[in-house]
Amino acid sequence: MRPTALITGASRGVGEAIARALAPGHDLILGGRDRARLERLCGELGARPWPVELTAVTEADVAGIDRLDVLVHSAGIARLGQVADLPAEAWRETFELNVIAVAELTRLLLPALRAAGGHVVLINSGSGQRAGAGWGCYAASKFALRAFADALRLEEQPHGVRVTTIYPGRIDTDMQRAVRAHEGGPYEPDKYLSPESVARAVLAALEAPPDAHITEITIRPAGGRLN
Repeated sequence: MRPTALITGASRGVGEAIARALAPGHDLILGGRDRARLERLCGELGARPWPVELTAVTEADVAGIDRLDVLVHSAGIARLGQVADLPAEAWRETFELNVIAVAELTRLLLPALRAAGGHVVLINSGSGQRAGAGWGCYAASKFALRAFADALRLEEQPHGVRVTTIYPGRIDTDMQRAVRAHEGGPYEPDKYLSPESVARAVLAALEAPPDAHITEITIRPAGGRLN
């Protein structure tokens, strides 16, 4: 029986690249906000669409998922700005999707993950290791995601569930275009990681031998900025 993987944020960018990388060896359940793109990708990969609003996920949304080998959290948002300028709404929105939705979906799927001895992969960020000016809200959510992963790893180790955090640097995605527009700088894709490179890091974690638990992977662009 082929392993099953559920990937959030799969309708574009890193999530889509991860879906394509896992498709040859996994049965896929793909979530994403862009329903048209999600439907097309699922049709191409033979995947099951899962167009669920992550900030309102319930037990009904995961009904029927009794075994889950891989859960990849790739969905997220970046609200940038100085602490003096960002209202509470920006912080709430960021934490709701980047942290609380991740925690709740993981909690709901833990029985299925435990049944399969599954693997949780969290796509974090370089901002989950270092915060810069104007990045406080986003970085705080990613530091929280790092703490969540560390706690989950220790709690679920007795149940045979593995947890890996991926810390990529800047990636050639639509989100990065919005970030560079906010920063007022040029968009230079040759200086960023490709989504496929991040997907390969996910595969490396999933394909580690039984005696090796890869807990964290940090990737930075070879020819560009390190943050």
